[in-house]
Order: sequence, then structure tokens, then C-alpha cells
Amino acid sequence: MILISKRLIPKGYTGLTIFPFVFLKYRSFKTDYVLINHEKIHLKQQLELLVLPFYILYGIEFLIRVLQYRNWNLAYRNISFEREAYDNELNLDYLKQRTFWGFLKYIRVHDF
Repeated sequence: MILISKRLIPKGYTGLTIFPFVFLKYRSFKTDYVLINHEKIHLKQQLELLVLPFYILYGIEFLIRVLQYRNWNLAYRNISFEREAYDNELNLDYLKQRTFWGFLKYIRVHDF
């Protein structure tokens, strides 16, 4: 379900997925199929990890990346869940061909 909320979306971001909802900053973003696909990839990731473990792993990896890169944006962009979503957001058929736990191939172990 897609909901619109300017207040819930952090500054500098356009969408946020909290299973089972996709929050978008502006109503016009509902027709941005690339953004919607990106957020649907996150929905799939969250579902595969039974929701709560997703948020725990996301937070831990984000903290590791912040320490590694010492840059908020670089840390965010290098979280394995975000890497998978950004790398495949243009492929609107990605979720049809995606393997179970597809985010695992985006974890760079040597970066830890």
C-alpha cells in the first residue's frame, strides 16, 4: 500500500518502506515506476527476513558503513539492501527473476 507523507520522509529522500507500506514524499511520485520498483525491492527484502530482522541488519550494516566511510550518504548507498535496490531499480522485471535473499550477493565481506 502506498501512502503519502511529507513529514515521515527524511530530508533528501523521496520514499521510505516500512512493511507493508511504501511512503512517498509527494503524490506525483506514485507514477515514478523506478522509485516504486526500488521500494518494492525493499518490501521483498523485508518480507524475506521476516521484517524485524531486516531492520536490525539494516541498522547494523549502516553503522558499520558510517564507521567505514565516515560519510552518511556513502554509508547509506553502500548498505547491501540499498545496493541491490539501486542496482536493479531500472529493471522493472527484477522482482520476477530475483533469487531468494538476492541482497546477499551485494554484501562486500572484504569491506567489513
